[in-house]
Parts: sequence; structure tokens; C-alpha cells
Amino acid sequence: MPGYSCDEQKTKISDEEIKKWLLQFIENEGFAYGYIKLTMALRKTLGLIINKKKVYRLCKQLGNLRPQRKIKPNHPKKLARNRTINNSNQLWETDLKYGYIAGEKRFFSLFCHVIDVYDRSIVGYHIGL
Repeated sequence: MPGYSCDEQKTKISDEEIKKWLLQFIENEGFAYGYIKLTMALRKTLGLIINKKKVYRLCKQLGNLRPQRKIKPNHPKKLARNRTINNSNQLWETDLKYGYIAGEKRFFSLFCHVIDVYDRSIVGYHIGL
């Protein structure tokens, strides 16, 4: 329904009233929410059935959208700069892979490889917790 949303009892609530609630959330929390968290707050505290895209549109009309984060530029790899590798065992790299233990909230190091840069062979490895 354009201009309206519903709550859990299927009563219509106008967009103007939702805008007032959005402004209250933003004033209380000090502009800490984005539109997705505002949507979740409207759903949990007020019991509204509302889509995040509608909250985005209403926040855009109010001018309350947070500025988007700037993407950091990717930096090229700085491996073996100014080095000529003619044989194996002149330059090594390491590769770490992590995994999670099922049922626990900690991670462990699954593999630690030592790789020869010349022919990309694995020189050594360690499997550990």
C-alpha cells in the first residue's frame, strides 16, 4: 500500500507517523543506526510489518541517511620486489588458513604452508590447533 504500512493487528499506519518514529529513534540513539537497523527496531519495538527498502526511502526523504563508507583502494602485492630468483629455496612465502571448531566460539590455525616461490612447491607445513 503506497503511503501506509501495517502492524501485527493489520491496522494501517501512515508514512508520516513512521517518519516521526524514525526521527525519535535517531534522536534517542544519536544517529547510530543505518536504515537496516532502523527497520529491525521498528519491527521489534513497534511491531510493524515494514520492508527495509521502504525505511530506506523514508530516511532518504528525511535526509537522515548515513554517508556511505569509502572503499579503500587495493594495493598491489609487494612480493619479491627487485629480486631475480634463479633456483628453488631462494625465496619462500607462507600461507595461513584458519578454520572454526564446531560448537565453540574460537578459531584455530588449520594449515600453515611454506611455499617456494620459484616452482610453487610446498617446502613444509604445520597443522595445529
